[in-house]
Amino acid sequence: MKIENLIPIATLCTHYKVEMSFFGHLSEMGLIEIKIIEDMPYIRPDAIREIEKMVRMHHELDINLEGIDVVLNLLKKIDILQNELISVKNRLRLYEF
Repeated sequence: MKIENLIPIATLCTHYKVEMSFFGHLSEMGLIEIKIIEDMPYIRPDAIREIEKMVRMHHELDINLEGIDVVLNLLKKIDILQNELISVKNRLRLYEF
């Protein structure tokens, strides 16, 4: 991936008013992927939506990093269960008269 397609984490820190360590901790927890190019950390643009969720949870709801991890995992499980429910409902319609 070209460096032009990546977003410097320093820019995100300024924009979201968070410390560089915030992104480091998110990366250590496996919540985001940081790419290091020429000793500068970057993220892919498609990760911005998730990062915005995490920053909002941290700032607005005062949730710590471990709590953010739990919330995101629960949201993923809810999404999986909703998709399964839709699938089951669709299969059930085949048997309705």
